Amino acid sequence: MSTRIAFLKGHGTENDFVILPDPENALDLSPAAVAALCDRRAGIGGDGVLRVVRSAAHPEARAMAGEAEWFMDYRNGDGSIAEMCGNGTRVFARYLQHAGHVTEGDLAIATRAGVKTVHIAKDGDITIGMGRARLPEGDVTVTVGERSWPARNVNMGNPHAVAFVADLAHAGDLYAPPPVSPASAYPDGVNVEFVVDRGPRHVAMRVHERGSGETRSCGTGACAVAVAAARRDGADPAVTGTPATYTVDVPGGRLVITERPDGEIEMTGSAVIVAEGEIDAEWLAQALG
Repeated sequence: MSTRIAFLKGHGTENDFVILPDPENALDLSPAAVAALCDRRAGIGGDGVLRVVRSAAHPEARAMAGEAEWFMDYRNGDGSIAEMCGNGTRVFARYLQHAGHVTEGDLAIATRAGVKTVHIAKDGDITIGMGRARLPEGDVTVTVGERSWPARNVNMGNPHAVAFVADLAHAGDLYAPPPVSPASAYPDGVNVEFVVDRGPRHVAMRVHERGSGETRSCGTGACAVAVAAARRDGADPAVTGTPATYTVDVPGGRLVITERPDGEIEMTGSAVIVAEGEIDAEWLAQALG
């Protein structure tokens, strides 16, 4: 291992990430290393790590190399592997632009949830093609303290439970994962969204992300919320034949989600590179001690 490791810090609607450029897949990124880097007091701090690897160099992405040159190896803040992160994909695209690998316009990014289409607009916003939502059958209930709500099971490549509530404060402190039943609905854990209405096709949400706790924003969560709201409102684009667009306020900003009649979902929002520097490998070795 070299004595210093390059990194950047970025965020998408304040969902923040440590970015590790590793084009040749040379870093051995253990769960403990990810957790140390994401520690907000003893490390750099972040909701997760985005490792930037050429698809051809990573065994999980090699089959996608013909469609997407770059693979987003995303890890949650606790070191666990996640299938997909919508805000992370925007920040990943911003990094590729920042590093000179891509310019404004269209590109493709490989993820564990498949190849995602991306558009970098001249105004700076980035739109991600998030794929289609799956709506597993079965009743799901979310509980916080003495309150319980029915929730919509939405899968965006990762699992979500979307609960519509009267007040976002009812979500509690979200330090621990809110209990969701039946547990069999989410054998690998779940992201839980609490949602209130702000106006016509305008909602606000808080989220407990699996493996990270409450975050300032969750892109796949915002998509799941928009899909759940559209079904609740009778605005299913597959039925109406017209796109459904929802504005979703998150603690860190605002995302705009559009579901098309063919089921494809697009998410538009900001992405910012905040800083870049070097991680001291000796510190990392000690942190893993």
